[in-house]
Parts: sequence; C-alpha cells; structure tokens
Amino acid sequence: MRPIPYSDPLAPLLIRNELFSLLPAHIGHLTVVCIGSNRINGDSLGPFVGTLLENVYPDHLTVIGTLQAPVDATNLRFVHERLNERGSYVLAIDSIVVGPRPFVHTIAIRPGALAPGTALGHSLPSLGDLSIMGVMMEDTADMSVLPYTNLHIVYQMAKVIAIGLSLTVRQRYGYETSAPLLA
Repeated sequence: MRPIPYSDPLAPLLIRNELFSLLPAHIGHLTVVCIGSNRINGDSLGPFVGTLLENVYPDHLTVIGTLQAPVDATNLRFVHERLNERGSYVLAIDSIVVGPRPFVHTIAIRPGALAPGTALGHSLPSLGDLSIMGVMMEDTADMSVLPYTNLHIVYQMAKVIAIGLSLTVRQRYGYETSAPLLA
C-alpha cells in the first residue's frame, strides 16, 4: 500500500492501477459505500465521492452514500446488514481523520475492510472487501478543527478518487472512452 498524493497529476491513473491489481477478476458488479458526514468538512470525503459517482455506469456500479443521503454513524449498521444480506462485493471509501505527517493529504488503497469512526471513538461495524481512505489531518491535530478542514482539499481528493474509480469501471467493463467519468 503506497500512499498516493491527491495533488499528483497521475493520481487517478495510480488509483485505477491499484484497483485493477486488487479487484478479483470474477466481480461483475461493484458496490461502493461512501462513508462520512455532510456536516463536517473533514469527514465529507465519502459523500463527495458518492455524489460525483452517482448514476455513473449503473450496470456495473452501485453507489451508496452521497451528500444528499450520507452513510454515517446513524445508519451505518443498517447499510452493513443490507450489504451482508445481498452478498455484495464492497469498496468502502472514508476519510481517515488523522495520520502521520508524511501521509496527510494522501490516498491509501488496501484490501480488506475499514473501521469507520475509530479516530472519534465510535464502535461501528467494519465495512468493505477493499478500502480507499483519504488522510485529512496530522495525528497531533486538535480534533476540534475537523469541521474546519479545508473543503477545497477534501473536494479535490474526492474528485481524484472518483475519477480513478470511474476509470477502473470504464476500462474493466469495456465502456467507450467517450463515456462520462463523473456525474
């Protein structure tokens, strides 16, 4: 897992390459769960990604969690239960509120579930067969500044993740290169 700086011009391609190497060949449909709040800047990465991907490639991509209908601590358990019932292959996206300085403003992709809310002391179910995480602040940062995280950085990081994921779906399932990348 090599962190990808969101500001790297090649970041969407690096995300696509990483996802290609991690997605099992037999997966015909991907469910993306975009976790976070639409009320706290530093926790809004997931809902921004979901909004950007909403209704793109609906035959191969289901998006759960947008700015309009976020997946957060209030409904995550319900979403988790429904996904388990369906047996969906899930890519979970969330912001990591804090991380070591070299990883701030980077994107990490790894196999396995992520544990949302742990930085804030929440005990929520882990989610995802694959995880994409964006690191927002230094781990020494005062958590009271989370609502004031630079929204431009959050949005740009979300856009990079959404384009990388869209490129993955477009290439993986044979869409025309003229197909739109984002909603």
